[in-house]
Amino acid sequence: MAAAEIERLIRLLARLPGLGPRSARRAALTLLQRREQLLEPLAQALAETAEKVTVCSRCGNLDSSDPCGVCLDPKRDPSLLCVVEEVADLWALERSGAFIGRYHVLGGTLSALDGRGPEQLRIAGLVERASDPAVTEVILALGATVDGQTTAHYLAERLAPAGVTTTRLAHGVPVGGELDYLDDGTLTTAMKARRPA
Repeated sequence: MAAAEIERLIRLLARLPGLGPRSARRAALTLLQRREQLLEPLAQALAETAEKVTVCSRCGNLDSSDPCGVCLDPKRDPSLLCVVEEVADLWALERSGAFIGRYHVLGGTLSALDGRGPEQLRIAGLVERASDPAVTEVILALGATVDGQTTAHYLAERLAPAGVTTTRLAHGVPVGGELDYLDDGTLTTAMKARRPA
């Protein structure tokens, strides 16, 4: 039986996406065997990240500054606002280089089964940002899941009074697909082929 500290480490690692109990055990063993090269630098990076990284009050991105670097970037097109479900989707679009505007992270999608309504998402902030005269287009870059489609339809209705053009991602995003798992070429094609919502 492993020490309580090791078991705790394994349980925490097993909570990470893509790591089950066996993978978490292997990761913990590797960390412990390579203490100076991996474990100590990782522990320091985790502590610094926990202390310094925050949620951007403007868009919902994660960064060490508030507003985040994307919101403060003067090269961004302020007329384009891309709505994504989670920060992972924002990062996926950034990796693709397909988008040069600003973002708004909802923090999830509407889901009756999960008890997640409009109040649990950052929708009020989105409506406020879309009402800015500088914004001319809001791109609903949500996954092609049932919840993503429902959320996109709801947002299109909520954004209609703002008078902005509301578009959706098109070709390249498979039904049931999530943005974080798509390759850069697919994301670029989908961004270029967006259509009215």
